[in-house]
Order: sequence, then C-alpha cells, then structure tokens
Amino acid sequence: MPANFPEMSATAEVEAYNHVQRALRLGRYKPGDRLIPEEIAAEIGMSRMPVREAFRRLASDGLVVLRPNRGCVVAGLTVDELFEIFEIRSVLEGLAVRLAMPRIDEEEFEELDRLLERMERAGQSGGGDWVVRHQEFHGRICALSQRPKLIHQISALHVVIEPYMRIWFDDCNKPLSAREEHAAVIAALRSGDAHHAEQVMQEHVLGTAPLLAEFVSPSR
Repeated sequence: MPANFPEMSATAEVEAYNHVQRALRLGRYKPGDRLIPEEIAAEIGMSRMPVREAFRRLASDGLVVLRPNRGCVVAGLTVDELFEIFEIRSVLEGLAVRLAMPRIDEEEFEELDRLLERMERAGQSGGGDWVVRHQEFHGRICALSQRPKLIHQISALHVVIEPYMRIWFDDCNKPLSAREEHAAVIAALRSGDAHHAEQVMQEHVLGTAPLLAEFVSPSR
C-alpha cells in the first residue's frame, strides 16, 4: 500500500494544479490576490500538501509568486512583460508555422477553415468561448510542427496571457474583426512560402500586444 502513496500524491497535485490554473485563466483570481491553500484544498476535497506543491509548479510557470510573508500571490504583468511575452510568442509561433508547412495538406486547411468559422461564431455570440476558439486555431497550427517542447512553451505563454485576452474580449469589438487576420494566416500557409508564412504569423501575434497593453496595470 505505501508504494502507491507517491502516485496518489502526484495525481492530487496534478488535480490541484489544473484546478488553480483554470481559475487563474478564467480570471477568478486577480493580480495581487493571495491564494489560501486550505480554502483551495477544501474546494477540491484534498489535503493542503498537493495544493502547496501545485503552487510551486504554478510559480515556475510565472502564474503566481511565492513570497515569504504573504504566501502564494497571483502574479500580474507589467506592460513591458506583456510585450516581452508577445515578442517571444511571435518568434516561437513563427517557427512552429515554418516547421508545420510540409505537413499541411488540404484536409488540414479545411480544419483550419472550420476552426476559423467557430471562432467567428463565438465572437458574434459575445461569450468567452472566443478565447478558447482562438487558442484552438493557434494550437492546431503549432501541433503540426510536431515539436513537443516547442508546443509546450507556446501553450504556457498562452496560459499567462489568457486572463488579459478575456478582459480585452469583454471590453472591445476587436475579436469580431479577427477573421480577416486569421484568414490572412491561412492564405500565407496556402502560399507554400514558409518564410512568408512565418513572417505573417509573427506580425499577427505582435499586433495584439499594443491592444492588450491598456488592460495591464503599470505596476504590480
């Protein structure tokens, strides 16, 4: 029986990590909020220890900060940090596009068109699903790179900015015009020119940063 304890603990840690990460992504907690391990443990029906371990993992992801006197505090982004994340995303997703190019056939183009339609419908409905559909579109292209570590790094960056994307979606009509930008990405992929497609993706990603910057607090 004792041999199963590490596995059980790991499973509980993953559950706690997923629970808190989702809450952070959805904006349930705001930058500067303190996360109480006892409260979160009670919510999901487990002891404090897996939650504390989950906090350490979330800290390594940049989603929370572990402070000696305040415990676990939700991290916030400065404007400079936001721009840095989008700069990194642009390079990584541009690379993903270049690597994905040889693997994109007509079936994949049809799937990207479907994802674009879903994104547009979500934007028109006014629900928070637009952010999810947006991530699915980018995730599909990145997955075609078949580079697990690259995909993981890109996904982690999307998680960090998701709360700001949701705030942005709630405050402006930009997502309603996003079809043209994403259609341009698909057109670049169809061109067969890997360098051009990489550049279009980089410009698309970088173009979002100034729009989100106004929703980021100038200081933590």
